[in-house]
Amino acid sequence: MALFIAGTGKGAGAYGLAPGAKVLPLRVANPKSYKEQSTMMASAIRYAADSDARVINISMAGWGQRPEEDSAISYALAKGKLIFAGVGNTGDKDNAVQYPAATPGVIGVAAVNREVKAAPWSQHGPQVDLAAPGTDMVAPCTDGTGGLCTGDGTSDATALASASAALVWSAHPDWTANQVLRVLINTAGAPKSGEKRSDAIGYGVVRPRIALQNPGDPGPADVSPLPELAAAAPPANRTVTATARDVKATGNDAGLLSTRNAVIAAAATAIALAVAVPMVITRRRRKALAAQI
Repeated sequence: MALFIAGTGKGAGAYGLAPGAKVLPLRVANPKSYKEQSTMMASAIRYAADSDARVINISMAGWGQRPEEDSAISYALAKGKLIFAGVGNTGDKDNAVQYPAATPGVIGVAAVNREVKAAPWSQHGPQVDLAAPGTDMVAPCTDGTGGLCTGDGTSDATALASASAALVWSAHPDWTANQVLRVLINTAGAPKSGEKRSDAIGYGVVRPRIALQNPGDPGPADVSPLPELAAAAPPANRTVTATARDVKATGNDAGLLSTRNAVIAAAATAIALAVAVPMVITRRRRKALAAQI
């Protein structure tokens, strides 16, 4: 996922959306239990929150809320961080609500295809806030062959949404997380139905070029554009308390989509200070390209 955020074109030649970003990797070992996994993720989020980074990218999802992670997310939000998380890749199956994307304050990211339509396997529901490309994503294969492979997933979409935030923050370093997010929402490719938001792509597909060229009014620094936080803004210098959105989780509480255990923090220098915390959710194994690029 760090590649999609900050790839420089070296090696296999793949570029990220914000190649000027620094990447701080945080590794989470294979958990032996649900509780251990939750503890490790909470620790990683807090570590990222205590860093100089501004954006936390969580390319992972699981069923059921986890108090330790909720507390860590509240801690990061109180420090002014932006948190993006993938909504999950079983939208064409159980479409279960997954966390931390459904945790208040976290920006839930769905995936769209080449036609800028919601991918059928991308989770949909009130937890979706934004969308980004997430199909036929090209990256180096993980089998050591040195070739390029394609893959799908809201992991990839989440990384691109985080990179978009990094680009906007680099251009406006004095803005708050609320203002950066508001600009991403206001400049997103909105649902074609004309609705303000939809359960498939949220407020729309991120458009970083437009957000940079014509950001518009970022709005008040201390008011979140996400309804559930704007309606319950905490007093100054108070920690944000995360509560469950009005959605029900189904399935195995310990059911993780992640098949890898790298947690990545990405920080931008000339490009906004950003952090990515991806535990990669892959929808399927990447397919090798017929010809190398």
